[in-house]
Order: sequence, then C-alpha cells, then structure tokens
Amino acid sequence: MSQTPENLVEQVEKSAKNLSQPPLEQWHPELSGDMDLRISRDGEWIHKGKPLGREAIVRLFSTILRREDDSEYYLLTPVEKWRIQVEDTPLLAHSLDVEGSGNEQVVRLTTNVGETLEVGNEHPLEVGSYEDSGQPRPIIRVRHGVDARLTTAAYYDLAKHVVEQTIDGKAVLGVFSHGNFYKIGQGG
Repeated sequence: MSQTPENLVEQVEKSAKNLSQPPLEQWHPELSGDMDLRISRDGEWIHKGKPLGREAIVRLFSTILRREDDSEYYLLTPVEKWRIQVEDTPLLAHSLDVEGSGNEQVVRLTTNVGETLEVGNEHPLEVGSYEDSGQPRPIIRVRHGVDARLTTAAYYDLAKHVVEQTIDGKAVLGVFSHGNFYKIGQGG
C-alpha cells in the first residue's frame, strides 16, 4: 500500500493528541520505505511532483521530522518510518526579533511553519558555508537533528546585531543570545 500524506496525518494526529511535540525520541519503528516527498531549498514541500497544498499538513509533518545519524530525513509515527528527500534544510527561519542588548539580548527566529525559536543552548545558531559557492549558510537547530536555514532577509537583520569579541587573541564577529556568543565570522 502506498503511503499518502493524508494517511500519515491521521496516524500522527491520533498518536500525538494533546502533545505540543510528539515524542520522536521514543519512536523507533523499522523503515517503511521511501515516500515521494521532497523539500526544496526554498522550503517548498513537494509530494509526487506537486506542492503540498495544505499548510496544516506541512506544519504537522515538521513536528514528526527527524534527521538521523545517516544524515537522512524521516517522517515518523510510532509504527512507521518514511524516508524523504531534503535539498538543504527542511525549514526556513524568515523573521528575526531581538530583545535586550549586549550579552543579555535574546534573538528569536520564526520559521516558515510558524514556530518561534530562541537562539540558545536548545536552539544554537551556526554559520557555515556552502562548499560549492563559499556563501554563508546560517542555520538554527530546531530539534531531532532538524535545522532551519535563515533566509537572506533574516541573516541581514541578524547582521545588524553583530558585535566583535576577542577570543583566543583573535577578533571574532558574532551575536549574543541568552548569554552565549554565536560566531558569525572573523573580525578585522
């Protein structure tokens, strides 16, 4: 039987009733197969060549998505595990809000599925680069190995809050959030 997003939604809704986040860390089903679902670099969820039309399905799927040690992404229920394809990161962080200043400031990012994350120990910020272009690749950890990539606009907004710190005798650029310093690049 071919799995459809609608069937998977029904199963997850039953198992995750009254939970803000399903307990993925407790779910370890055997691989059910590959689902014809791809998340494009621009954050579009595409099933069988067509965009998923219901935002509610994308939001729900984002709560049952896990990246495992094999670097593959899976949609999970207590009894099923479906591998999907992800071109870059499965989520995007598109808006940024900063409260406070200095090392007391808190940086918040909102994802394309409406979840607001505070940069900190639970949701660290990391800026790497794309191997093919060298362009920055800013990401925030969401949960279960899943990251959200900051959109260009959110990254530019973040740049407005960059400060320079000296670490191990070297100038480093970064931002503070929840008392932690997150490196963005080298200083001058």
